[in-house]
Amino acid sequence: MIGPGKAFDTSRYFVLCANVIGGCKGSTGPGSVNKSTGLPYGSSFPILTIKDMVNAQVKLLDELGIRKVYAAVGGSMGGFQVLQFALSYPERCRLAIPIATAGRQSAQNIAFNEIGRHAIALDPKWRGGDYYDGESPTDGLTIARMVGHVTYLSDATLKRRFGRRTKNGLCANGGTAFQQPHFEVESYLRHKGDAFTKRFDANSYLYITRAIDLFDIAPGCASMAPAFNRCKSRFLVISFSSDWLYPPNQSREVVDAIKSQGLAVQYHEIASTYGHDAFLLEAEQMQEIVSTFLLLDGRKPYYEVEQEYPYS
Repeated sequence: MIGPGKAFDTSRYFVLCANVIGGCKGSTGPGSVNKSTGLPYGSSFPILTIKDMVNAQVKLLDELGIRKVYAAVGGSMGGFQVLQFALSYPERCRLAIPIATAGRQSAQNIAFNEIGRHAIALDPKWRGGDYYDGESPTDGLTIARMVGHVTYLSDATLKRRFGRRTKNGLCANGGTAFQQPHFEVESYLRHKGDAFTKRFDANSYLYITRAIDLFDIAPGCASMAPAFNRCKSRFLVISFSSDWLYPPNQSREVVDAIKSQGLAVQYHEIASTYGHDAFLLEAEQMQEIVSTFLLLDGRKPYYEVEQEYPYS
């Protein structure tokens, strides 16, 4: 969706993307060297929040001399950052486009993340988070990624891609070799988990998923409406019909909160069978929605605050 003539038209807009603190691909994270000790931070790295990540991004904007962004855009955890940016820095965000996300992390999602974190913590190689002088806890991280990856998919996707096909093509009733995959979907998940360990750090997984779980734009409040009382952005909220990680009803909850404060908001629920991964795969369906929103500065002729969704 990024490039000349695309939704984020690089012949019209400048596009800035920064990695989050706590990660392992550029910005400071638990695997980075602590200059005061000369060793990786490891377990001494502080607990992070989404707000911390956004504050760091704003420092980057300050360094670049950018006072205000035309639009903040992100999907999933990126959607958390979009909401936090619009709320924490109301004078610096004109348009906000949170995609496949929510205003707070659900108990179900916290539960899935905890399984992954527990798998890493139980790996003997984790060593309390200070493993950088030896082997990484790849077994625990593999399991964490397998659990997480399942939540990105949908039942329809799994049926279409794998069904009940076995590795040898036979419809058998099991077997005793539990250390080996029997079904094709098992082999797929093991491959995804193993590949992830080659490009990601276990501690970063722990810190980032904890930041995700801590996210709540209106802590202690049943309604999210109070969170938007200082906000000035115009919003485009997008969800996907088969997303069960951040289902459409959670996006609609955000939309209701935005509308309650008299702010302009457009909502689109896109029909898709891809589950949460739809926000990465349904670019064609999002192109026109996002392009129009940006070109019209968040003002669509047919939009009225009183209108009820869906607008798609």
